[in-house]
Amino acid sequence: MRYFTCHCCDNRLFIDNTLCQSCHSELGWCSACQTISALTPLGDGRYRCSNPDCASLLAKCQNYAVENVCNRMIPAHSAEAGTVLCDCCRHNRQIPDLEVDGHRHRWAKLESAKRRMFYTLDLLGLPHEVDPQKASPPLTFAFLADEVPSDDGEWQTHHALDPVYTGHADGLITINVKEADDVERERLRRDFKEAQRTLIGHFRHEVAHYYWDLLIKGHDEEAACIAVFGDHNSPSYTEALERYYAVGAPADWAERHVSAYATMHPWEDFAETFAFYLDMVAVLDTAGNFGITPTGYEEDLHAMLTTFQRLGMALNEVNREMGLVDIVPEIITPALYAKLEYVHELILRQRLQSTAN
Repeated sequence: MRYFTCHCCDNRLFIDNTLCQSCHSELGWCSACQTISALTPLGDGRYRCSNPDCASLLAKCQNYAVENVCNRMIPAHSAEAGTVLCDCCRHNRQIPDLEVDGHRHRWAKLESAKRRMFYTLDLLGLPHEVDPQKASPPLTFAFLADEVPSDDGEWQTHHALDPVYTGHADGLITINVKEADDVERERLRRDFKEAQRTLIGHFRHEVAHYYWDLLIKGHDEEAACIAVFGDHNSPSYTEALERYYAVGAPADWAERHVSAYATMHPWEDFAETFAFYLDMVAVLDTAGNFGITPTGYEEDLHAMLTTFQRLGMALNEVNREMGLVDIVPEIITPALYAKLEYVHELILRQRLQSTAN
């Protein structure tokens, strides 16, 4: 993730900002110049991007102007034609019940994580179409709850709500709203023994399942994926799930997998590996933009992994000094390298195809 500069005062800006803390200009993500930019209000619901190389006419996404959970702008001509949601919010199929206390804040955290994920997907050139005419399946999101927080902060099952499972099905990514509650998510992280259960981690894992459906399922690529991750047809996903929760991961799982959960089924192995790859790209891009490392995303996987491992060792020690969990708990074994190489080359091919089109 890169940082941005306020064109009104040269203050440093970040992707979630809505107000410059120096000159107090309103800020928004300009889809034309792809930056967080100061906004010049024109008095008619329109704004002008303050980037002198852009100066686009813009309007606020409805979820920015009305709901205050977004900071993206849309082209003014699109708004005049009836478009109300930005290129990120239009992927939403369902949002949390805003009558529930705290849900608006949790929704804002979900949207922030989604915007960061889309930034990385765009960096890699991965498609994320919401129009079913342009992608099969299209990518959509549902943020739902089956429990509500009580006065003491505990989450309680609500009899009128259907169970909500965070997951992916046919292009729809569902995330349980309580994952945006830091205390509840930490409890689940401990209970499930997941070293890195984070909100953005859920997005990266579930979008990996989406790309399996979009780029691999039913294509020539499927055979190559089976050769690396195993046959997803045998055992069935249901059988594998039951076995995993009955006996757990093998003791030597770290020799071949990025996480214990990745041992459950080839689909989960692919998703966990793909999500780790997105983690790595996002961390390297941020470190590169802040001058910490010379390497961001590039076509040389070995160079990326070498830089990431060196950075990871340093960041792990910094976190340990603060009593925090390791930021990079994974160890890159030869087996894991082969899986990351497959994901890397899959994305490169998609990137080249997108560029050619």
